[in-house]
Amino acid sequence: MALQRLRGRIGEDATEHLHAAEASGEDAVAACNALGLFGGEARLVVVDGVEAWKAADVKQVESYLGSPAPTTVLALVGDGIRRDSALSKAVAKAGQVLAYDVTKKQLPEWVAEQFTRLGASADRDACRALVEAVGDDVGDLASEVQKLATWASGEQITRAAVEELAVGRAETPIFAVTDAWGRRDVAAMIRATESLLDRSHRPRSGELIRLVASLVGHVGRVRKISRLADEGVRSSEIASRLKMHPFVAEKGVKQAGNFSPQELAQATVRLAELDAGAKGGSRLPPELQLDRTLVEITRRPERAA
Repeated sequence: MALQRLRGRIGEDATEHLHAAEASGEDAVAACNALGLFGGEARLVVVDGVEAWKAADVKQVESYLGSPAPTTVLALVGDGIRRDSALSKAVAKAGQVLAYDVTKKQLPEWVAEQFTRLGASADRDACRALVEAVGDDVGDLASEVQKLATWASGEQITRAAVEELAVGRAETPIFAVTDAWGRRDVAAMIRATESLLDRSHRPRSGELIRLVASLVGHVGRVRKISRLADEGVRSSEIASRLKMHPFVAEKGVKQAGNFSPQELAQATVRLAELDAGAKGGSRLPPELQLDRTLVEITRRPERAA
C-alpha cells in the first residue's frame, strides 16, 4: 500500500499516528507543525478515520495545507470520502488523492495498473488469478502486488507465479485445481492437487477433506451457472443473481460450456461418494480414491474408455 511505502521511507521513529475519533483537525495541524520544528529530517503524521471529521476540522486542515510544514508529510486515511468533498478538494490542491474505490469488475485492471506503476509487468491471467486468490480487499491486493513486483525483479509475472506465491483468504490455491478441472486437463489437475496437499500446513488427510469440500462447492456453482447460461442469461446477470464476482461468473460460464448437464450431475455424485469414502466409508486409501475420482470427473467422454 502507498501508506506502507511512505512509512518505510520515512521510518517509524519519525511517524506520529492519530485517529480522527480522538484527534481534531486542529490537533492534526498542531502535530504537523510540531514535527516540523525538529529540523530538516522528514516527518510523517498519519490520521486514520478522517471521515468522522466535521466541517470545522476540514477547515483547519485546509488552512494548514495552504502553507504546510516543509519537512512534514500529512497522510489522511478514511472510508467513503467522496472525490468532490471539501477535504478531497483541499488535499488535491496541495498533494495527491489516492482513491481505492474500484468496482469488483475493475479489480483485475486495477491490479495490472498497480504492477505497471511499480515498474513490473503481469499478464491478464496473472492479474485475474491474484484477485481470485486474495479477494476484493484493495489493501490486501496492493500488498501482494508489491510483494510479487519485488520478487519478479523486472521479469514477467505469470499465473504460475501467482499460484505459487500469492497469499490470500483461501490460504492455498484451490483455484489452480478447479481451473484445471474446468479445462478438463487431467494432468494439470493431478499436479495442482499434489502441490496443494504438499504445501498445506494441515495434516494431509485434513487437507484432502477440505479439498473435496471445495470441489463439491465449485461443481455445484458451475451447475447453477450452467442452468442459467442454458436459459440465455448473460454472465453479468448470473453474477448478480448468484452474488459472485463478475470474473468468477464469467469463468464459470466457460467451464460450464466444457461439460454437459449430465456430466456435472455425475461429478456431483462422484464427489459425494469420495467425501463419504475418504471419511472412512471405503477400504481404499483416501488419496487413491481422490485420484480416481479426479480422473473420472475431469477426462473427456471420448477418452473414458
